[in-house]
Amino acid sequence: MSGAGRFEAQHEHDEHDGPGQEQEQDKRREGYGGAGGRGDNGHRDAGGDGGSGHEPHGAGGSEPDRPARIPTPRASVEDGGRPPSAAEADGLVPVPLDLPHDVLKSLLGAWALAACSAAETAAVEDHLGSCGSCADEARRLREAVGLLHRPESLDLDPALRTRVLESCLERRPPRIPVPEWAVPYDAETARLDALLQDFGRAEWHAPVRLRWFESDTARSRRTTVAGVIAHLLSVDGLVAVGLGLPDPLAEVGEVAERRAVGPQERTEAFWRTSRFPPTRSVRGPWREQSHSLVRTVSFTGGHAGGLPVSYGDVELPLHDAMLDRAFACWVHAEDIAEAVDYPYGPPATRHLHKMIDLAARMLPAALAERRQAGLASPGRGRHLGVAGEPGRSLRLEIEGHAGGEWLIPLDSPAAVGSAEHEVAHVALDGVEFCRLAAGRISPEDAAAGQLGDREAIRDVLFATAGLSRM
Repeated sequence: MSGAGRFEAQHEHDEHDGPGQEQEQDKRREGYGGAGGRGDNGHRDAGGDGGSGHEPHGAGGSEPDRPARIPTPRASVEDGGRPPSAAEADGLVPVPLDLPHDVLKSLLGAWALAACSAAETAAVEDHLGSCGSCADEARRLREAVGLLHRPESLDLDPALRTRVLESCLERRPPRIPVPEWAVPYDAETARLDALLQDFGRAEWHAPVRLRWFESDTARSRRTTVAGVIAHLLSVDGLVAVGLGLPDPLAEVGEVAERRAVGPQERTEAFWRTSRFPPTRSVRGPWREQSHSLVRTVSFTGGHAGGLPVSYGDVELPLHDAMLDRAFACWVHAEDIAEAVDYPYGPPATRHLHKMIDLAARMLPAALAERRQAGLASPGRGRHLGVAGEPGRSLRLEIEGHAGGEWLIPLDSPAAVGSAEHEVAHVALDGVEFCRLAAGRISPEDAAAGQLGDREAIRDVLFATAGLSRM
């Protein structure tokens, strides 16, 4: 053992001693007879502190020829890259085996993979200190092992679940299939549920800030992870009511509170009328409600897609409402993942494309609402067109595999987008566009390529942010 190793072992012993014992150890180093040592009279003392045979400080008492009273050094786990064995845990160092050069060379591959025993590892490492050719070979093997074990994320590909289900369904079609327009909601609720399953109490109470745009102004509301799930439960209840399922708000609210019709009003009512702040217990009702929604729309055979679902100030057909709830589930899952510092990817490509398409289809009505609210001034050349006729349009180009191009009519939601009447062109990344539509980034901060009528571009970007809600 080297001198440095002895120093570390002594230091480890000192850490386990109390403050009062450090002075006694200093005395032993300076010649005092300690427990089991010798005093100035040459006799072995029976006790520890304060023996009668002690010599005054600086007398230079002789030390006996015996091992230092310090713990045996323990082998480091890092030395072999393996968990400590029982012998190593007890502080015993494996004795290197006396093996010939050929045997030691044949063990280099197992050593590089950390597959040797403690004694074999000690023998190989002792040999590497004196054999240059084996040391070079060991270095090359360790580098090769590093290439075999590339660092990868432990998070599964968001599209993995979809691919597995598609593969299974190709072999055995379901007796009652989930409608195509409900599949994104099924996938996103399953992803969020998987994120929540291992949360402890601290994670459920982690602070989360809900963000959205209202009247061209950024809004936010502080809650917790449990509060976000309560929010999803409350707003998904609008779809449940449209399908004739129980309203989750009826379980916690009074009659006056159950009259809340909008997403924000329902969420505030749920938070306000709950006896305690939402906790992890909210996961069960939310999960059961999401399963009930998917089961119910599956039993309808997909024919109920046109059933109206009221959001208070707007009404969506059921197939769009389910897609809207899938979008909200993904966005709020990202909020939760950010709060607990956990990575969370976007939806599967084809699901993300459907969400982008829904937002693009909602933009003409959002532009009309902005004009009615006085938030958008009439642009040059604006004119009221006949329903179904082409009018001034903006080309919305969404980049990425989930993207595409949409012609957005600017002057009337009843008009038809037309390439011949195109006055502006905006290009955005798919995920960036979705985060703008969710109110997570402001229109000024959106990384958008712009060409053409600046006023029309501004209106479309702010109308996209205005699609967001709490």
